Amino acid sequence: MFIGEYRHTIDAKKRMAVPAKFRKELGAGAVITRGLDNSLVVYPHQEWVAMAEKLGNLPASQIEARSFARVMLAGAMEVEFDQLGRILIPDYLKNYAMLKKDVVITGLYNRLEIWDASRWAEFKEKTEKQVGDIASKLGEMGI
Repeated sequence: MFIGEYRHTIDAKKRMAVPAKFRKELGAGAVITRGLDNSLVVYPHQEWVAMAEKLGNLPASQIEARSFARVMLAGAMEVEFDQLGRILIPDYLKNYAMLKKDVVITGLYNRLEIWDASRWAEFKEKTEKQVGDIASKLGEMGI
């Protein structure tokens, strides 16, 4: 299970260290792709297979389904860890997530998200102010 929030940096060669705690659960490598809110998502291989199957089975006749599947699947890339536990973030994903040097890696149960540190701070501040309202809405859904 992935939980927590960790600060890291992207070096000049577009490499980013993944926390050792997360590397243990990811194994030899993972899949990185575009996420929501201009973040990146890192999936363990088994979670990615399940997600890709769901995306591949979306109705091709619906434009929203086609568009979402295209963005997620075409944007995906397998990544492996180097000897120092770093992954390479491709330019197209780095640009999509507006990543600069400082990033935040968040654990979200079955996946990780990677955010530009300043954008994460803005998102978190805004969301924390609304947490009561969000909890009420989730309560209506049985959570």
